[in-house]
Amino acid sequence: MISDKKVIAIIPARGGSKGLPGKNIKLLGGKPLIAWSIQRALESKYIDEVLVSTDSEEIARIALDHGAKVPFLRPAHLATDTATSIDTVLHALDFYRDNLAQAFDYVALLEPTSPLREPGDLDAMLELLDQQHADFDAVVSMGEVHEHPSIMKRLEGNTLMPFHEAIANNKRRQDNIPAYFPYGVGYIVKQDILRSKRSFYPERTGFHQIKRYQCYEIDDIYDFIAIEAVMAYEWGRGTKPL
Repeated sequence: MISDKKVIAIIPARGGSKGLPGKNIKLLGGKPLIAWSIQRALESKYIDEVLVSTDSEEIARIALDHGAKVPFLRPAHLATDTATSIDTVLHALDFYRDNLAQAFDYVALLEPTSPLREPGDLDAMLELLDQQHADFDAVVSMGEVHEHPSIMKRLEGNTLMPFHEAIANNKRRQDNIPAYFPYGVGYIVKQDILRSKRSFYPERTGFHQIKRYQCYEIDDIYDFIAIEAVMAYEWGRGTKPL
C-alpha cells in the first residue's frame, strides 16, 4: 500500500509460446524465468498482492512455490496468441472484485519476459505515480533503443527503402534525438483509468527510465541466451542481489 492506495502486481504467464516453448518456466540463472518477476514484486514496499495469471497448472504450481498467488486458472479464450494483456488484467481484477471482494487502486503489469528489474524499479515507479497523482494516470518503464528508428529499412523488391519516410535521415546515430521503447520492466496504471481507457498508455503517462543493460525482452532462444549472459555479467559480480 502507498498513501492508502492498494496495489496489485499482475504477472501474465500463459502456457503456450511459439517463439520459445515453455519459456516462462525455463531455468534462467538457476531459477524459473517467472520467478524473477515474482521476486521483485515481493520485494516491493508497496505491492499488496502478487498474482500470476496463467492457464497452466505447471506454471501455477511453480508460481505458488515462489510466493505468488494463483487463485484461478485463466480461461482458454484469454490464453491464445490473440488475447490481449488488457483483457487478461481486467479478467484478474474482475475475479478479485467478484469472488474475493477486493479492489485495488494501482495495477502493475509485470511481463515475465523482462526479468532484468533492479530491486528499486517498481517502488520508484509507484512513488512517481503517487507523488504526481494529479498529473499522471500511469507510469511506464522506458529504455533508450540502441538501433535508432531513423536507420531502419524495409525491403521493396530488390531495393532498400527507409522504413518510414518521416523519420529517415542521413545523420550520424549519435546526432539523432534519442528514441525509447517501453520494455516490460513495469506498466503501472490507476485501475479506474485502465478500465475506462483500456490502455496502459493513457494520455497522462509518466516514465521511469531503465538502464542500458535492462533493455532486453525474451521472445526467442537468442534473447534468452543474451539475457542470461547479461544477468551473469551484471549481477554475478556481487554488485546487485540475485
